[in-house]
Amino acid sequence: MTEFIRKAQKVWEKFKDYVPTYDEVCEILEKEVVNIEDVAKLLNVEDKNSILLMASKAKKLTRENFGKVILLYAPLYISNYCQNGCVYCGFSCRKNYKREKLELDEIENELRAMKEEGIDSVIILTGEDRIHSPVDYIKQACKIAANYMSEVSVEVYPLFEEEYRSLANAGVVGITIYQETYQKEDYEKLHPFGPKKDFEFRLTAVERALSAGFHEACVGPLLGLSHPQKDVLCTLLHAEYLLDRFPKAEISVSFPRVRSAGIDFVPMFSVSDKEFIKFLIVARIYLPRVGIVISTREDARLRDALIDVCITKMSAGSKTTVGGYVPQEEEKDAQFEVEDRRTVAEVVESIIKKGLRPEFTNWVRGVNSL
Repeated sequence: MTEFIRKAQKVWEKFKDYVPTYDEVCEILEKEVVNIEDVAKLLNVEDKNSILLMASKAKKLTRENFGKVILLYAPLYISNYCQNGCVYCGFSCRKNYKREKLELDEIENELRAMKEEGIDSVIILTGEDRIHSPVDYIKQACKIAANYMSEVSVEVYPLFEEEYRSLANAGVVGITIYQETYQKEDYEKLHPFGPKKDFEFRLTAVERALSAGFHEACVGPLLGLSHPQKDVLCTLLHAEYLLDRFPKAEISVSFPRVRSAGIDFVPMFSVSDKEFIKFLIVARIYLPRVGIVISTREDARLRDALIDVCITKMSAGSKTTVGGYVPQEEEKDAQFEVEDRRTVAEVVESIIKKGLRPEFTNWVRGVNSL
């Protein structure tokens, strides 16, 4: 399983200082299939004209493989209890603030409010705490969500295969889980204690979920926690590995950047908009049939620009507090700051203006109905 990480690190070491010429970029983009060494070269491109050429290729591949459909979803945080000491996270147990979780009737109220906004695809999220957020609690929340939404996914702590199977039986179809960083030495420093400290158990979670009956999976790093190019290379090879092992599954990648979480943390690396855009474009060029997800961590201007190039799925109207869709009198602590605060209706309008089609159900159904 970790062989793809070693391969990515080896390729990065070989090409970390290599900057391809414009002519070489053209040669790479003319290939029917690019290899991982080509990807390492493209990740180092700085020339604006080369990046524009890469964006044009990415847009073409996106339209060929996904049409004009953009799937919308929203996250629902049902608990912020956590036993992990992650140094960068707003839900970390290192942070002293009010912990809470939604009761089942409150979960239903939140889902009802989301449905009224037009959302029909939800990701259920918790912190990592098996005492306050046991698997059965997550399962009951997912059962309720399945009564309201056409698609239910989870972004929870890593589970055992039988536990994932119980969620699949409750109506869950997808898993999102970020490795945070694929660089184990940095990972261990960022997660000094708690169950999340187990690098391998987290890394193999997607395989257990897909083996248990899930049909969709989204993987990626949290850019800025370690070397960005290395983590992007690892993510792409991770997604490729999953495609090879689970050819019937829908695999997606996402590259969220570290955002302020109300804690005293400065990331090791800063990822500029230019770098971020390049990473997404290169992901599309290397993996033409893999979904690319962008969240409200990014601002409206950037999201609007990218949905016309390489994005296939995006969040809308997101709340990163526990609950949040039902109006509350007091302000709550969030896992991270949301940059795109537009309503679902406003996001839909921006997608339509681009000549694209916003879809609230599974994108496959959307494409097939065109």
